Amino acid sequence: MSDLTGGTGIDNPVTEVVRPPVILFVDDEANILSALKRLFRSSGFKLLTAESGSAGLALLAEEPVDLIISDMRMPVMNGAQFLAQAKKQYPEAIRILLTGYSEMDATISAINDGGIYRYLQKPWDEHDLVLTVQQALEQQELKRETARLTAIVQLQNEQLTAFNNQLEVQVAARTGEIQQTVMFLEKAQEDLKQNFMTMLKVFSNLIELRAGMLGGNSSRIAELSQRLGRKFDMSEMAVQELMVAGLLHAIGKIGLPDDLIRKPQDQLTAEELKQFLAHAVKGQMILTPLESFAGAGRIIRHQYERFDGRGTPNALAGDAIPLGARILAVVRDFEALRSGAVTAKPVPDERVVPVLLSQRAHRYDPLVVDRFVELLSEPGALEPSGTRLISSHELSPGLHLAEDLMSREGVLLLTKNSLITPHYVSQIRKFEEIDNAPLRILITVGLTDRPRVDAPVAH
Repeated sequence: MSDLTGGTGIDNPVTEVVRPPVILFVDDEANILSALKRLFRSSGFKLLTAESGSAGLALLAEEPVDLIISDMRMPVMNGAQFLAQAKKQYPEAIRILLTGYSEMDATISAINDGGIYRYLQKPWDEHDLVLTVQQALEQQELKRETARLTAIVQLQNEQLTAFNNQLEVQVAARTGEIQQTVMFLEKAQEDLKQNFMTMLKVFSNLIELRAGMLGGNSSRIAELSQRLGRKFDMSEMAVQELMVAGLLHAIGKIGLPDDLIRKPQDQLTAEELKQFLAHAVKGQMILTPLESFAGAGRIIRHQYERFDGRGTPNALAGDAIPLGARILAVVRDFEALRSGAVTAKPVPDERVVPVLLSQRAHRYDPLVVDRFVELLSEPGALEPSGTRLISSHELSPGLHLAEDLMSREGVLLLTKNSLITPHYVSQIRKFEEIDNAPLRILITVGLTDRPRVDAPVAH
């Protein structure tokens, strides 16, 4: 604890000075007051006495009192009336009423209006009275200690929040110097999350450039895998691992020869296919030093297992194959068929689904295929709802990107959720002029904001 408070500037509140409990006795009979003082003389309490309700209120105004013991029958202001006033003006003081058998109506009034802790009938039992006072003061002390600890926790939470905010600002400043595509966010936690996703996507982009894949292919696989995973009620952590596996599923291809990774799979020889499929195991090995990516690495390793047990590298079958790997296999091949990675020419969209269905229970998990087909039948399945494709001429400051903006060669230009600034509009149009081809610009419908930061686009 000393390291935390000393290193972060978080201070502990000054400990409250302990004082003896203060008890106020109110009775119009001096002998009753004397008896009460005598009973509690050796208790260590500070004892105050008042011979009327008005005198009791005057004492309460002078110093804090922990507990009030009042007789019911007093002239001018009876005990119920006095305790009702005490509750209104000094609600923290515990209130006990001494009453006779014939005063039940007044006692009920004291309970309702005075909010008394207990009432004791006269003549009282000394042991019962002492025990009642002890219990009342213990309850009072517990309330005060709870309030004190709550105040300490609240103060330290505020100090810790302030310290974390300072730390997040420092982290945001440092990461902002490294990442060109990072936009400054109001909360450092969101900034760190965005930086992490950006780095993953940049790395995925580099893998695609090396492997000759269509730009943005891994991002689409990650997005569809994530959405399909949620249809199986996977935990959020499992869905996150599946998303990472989708982005990095081809990481093992980095070590393959150029002629092999750019060759359609249906043209590979048996030996070439064996060498090609081994990239999944290499991908897991590459991620091994990253402990947090262990789950994603396991999915990548088993992405070429077959539901009928004839796959690689471990010939797993059925449910023995990790669910994430079964999902990744379907989504990966769906995109591979559409992009021409399996055959020499891309397979038209209307023919891709029949190919997947023909491999149910053989290559793919039937349930995964069925739910993927259901996903594709949803409106805007390949373009999420609430989004719209626009041209660069329709682009204006204040819009938000609904997906990563990629060049024709697959270079990441802007990340998903980026806020379009005037500078971005100009740069995007220049990119289109250089490439002589329109960019795919997907924006979030109905979400606009005034740009505050004019950060650079990737060059």
